[in-house]
Amino acid sequence: MAEIGNNIAVAKQLLEQGALVAIPTETVYGLAGNALNESTVLEIFKVKNRPQFDPLIVHVASLESAKELVDDFPEKAKKLALQFWPGPLTLLLKKKSYIPDLATSGLDTVAIRCPDHELTLSLLQQLAFPLAAPSANPFGYISPTRPEHVNEQLGEKIKYILDGGECTVGIESTIVGFENDLPVVYRLGGLSIEKIESVVGNVRVQLNTSSNPKAPGQLKSHYAPKKKMRLGNLTELIRDYGTGRVGVLTFKTHLSQISDRNQIALSSKGNMEEAAQKLFASLRTLDKLDIHIILAEEVPDMGLGKAINDRLRRAAAD
Repeated sequence: MAEIGNNIAVAKQLLEQGALVAIPTETVYGLAGNALNESTVLEIFKVKNRPQFDPLIVHVASLESAKELVDDFPEKAKKLALQFWPGPLTLLLKKKSYIPDLATSGLDTVAIRCPDHELTLSLLQQLAFPLAAPSANPFGYISPTRPEHVNEQLGEKIKYILDGGECTVGIESTIVGFENDLPVVYRLGGLSIEKIESVVGNVRVQLNTSSNPKAPGQLKSHYAPKKKMRLGNLTELIRDYGTGRVGVLTFKTHLSQISDRNQIALSSKGNMEEAAQKLFASLRTLDKLDIHIILAEEVPDMGLGKAINDRLRRAAAD
């Protein structure tokens, strides 16, 4: 298994040698490697068993670092970066030619963000290259929000996990691109549409569910547990599947007909931030139970709820 520690110098040395390191961010843990080294980028795809048509996010230490990687930084993109970086915002921008096509799946755009985590920001500031870092889990499975989540599934394939504790946001970043200067949200995430619109005005939401994504995290089936999962009205689902070997994920309700061990409420107080933070860890917990199926309900579709529901729908997709 991988060593878990908070030694930035160890992580830096491994990354400079071309190895992969799991890094903490406020969203989820990332599987990081030198974004400018094609063989390292290829290793990220291999370790995750990730299809090469699904592009990676490149992590940088600052807005100035990001500008070095792109041909154009639109004014609205600058406004968003100044307001929300470091933070759960990824910008999709026209890339410089020296960024490997493999990292962007052959697209002429690169997804860039500045993560809001003290350890990883310090690491990025000490490196001479940006880090490509998709979520540190096997492709398609539930994203990791704790170091032990990474070790459970990739610990035999990497040497080091930089331990930054539990992720504070818990779902991936919101991805925003630009078409004719109009902001377009390609992936819902930890930064709400309402906050984005407060800075740049109206945005268009374009969530791809095909096998030809323009940005990371757009595939129809994603973030999924190994157990079958169904999403809908819990009363109807329990009527269909019974109360025996089922796991239940609710927003805030406790169901008397389901054993306490087999149900998790994302936030008993109905707090959307808490629900987002607990989502992936809760799915992992239910996935490990001796059950046949996970039954879940959507949360109120507002603010971060839109991103939570996006993850739930993709997790439950056939």
